Amino acid sequence: MSLRFHEIAEARHRILNPITDAKLDLLGEICRIERGMRQLDLACGKGEMLSRWSARYGHEGVGVDISKEFLEAAKERADELGVADRVQFVEADAGAYETEADTYDIVSCIGATWIGDGLAGTLDLMRRPLRPDGIALVGECFWTAPPPSEAVRALSPKEDTFTSLAGTGERFEEAGYELLEMVLASPDSWDRYAASQWWTVSDWLRANPADPDANAMREFLSTARRSHLEYGRQYLGWGVFVLRQTQTS
Repeated sequence: MSLRFHEIAEARHRILNPITDAKLDLLGEICRIERGMRQLDLACGKGEMLSRWSARYGHEGVGVDISKEFLEAAKERADELGVADRVQFVEADAGAYETEADTYDIVSCIGATWIGDGLAGTLDLMRRPLRPDGIALVGECFWTAPPPSEAVRALSPKEDTFTSLAGTGERFEEAGYELLEMVLASPDSWDRYAASQWWTVSDWLRANPADPDANAMREFLSTARRSHLEYGRQYLGWGVFVLRQTQTS
């Protein structure tokens, strides 16, 4: 799915993943955020997490994303919440973004582990800017039940991209992280993220029938709708996992 497809499909979204407002607030409470802390949010999208938490807890942060359109929305949201002096948004490839080592209390990548070519690579990217006692937040899919091959082909970039919930925990351990907490999506929150895109894309297609990407968007809509109805609700889970680097003796 191209960046433009994401921008079109998620034009009416404030949160660009299957987490609800209530669960995003719960996640902030879990993270024990305090004034003066610093957060780096990689592939931040429209910056809702960073700005909302800064408004509530008074922490500072930097959001990095490749989409100019999403970043404009993020800056508007920061202004709306009165936190533009505490959070900044940078247009850059989150997978190649460079910053000082050991400078952030929280490093997050919520639902965009493609920036590191998968979960392990993304966790490795997050390690350098994270303070030794800081927390990493990663949003990732997992299989809620053993999926048939058709579901894997429809929902997963590669055959081994996702694993079970327990297998995901094992991947954290292998990457040198301890799982501290988690907030998981439900089928209903998946609907609010995925199904609400259908109406947005349908409206865009009606308004832009001659756009060069119209046929591809029409195919995307058909494929996304069918894969969610046939496989996504039954087999695909998603959650934000709260991690800390494993201590070495």
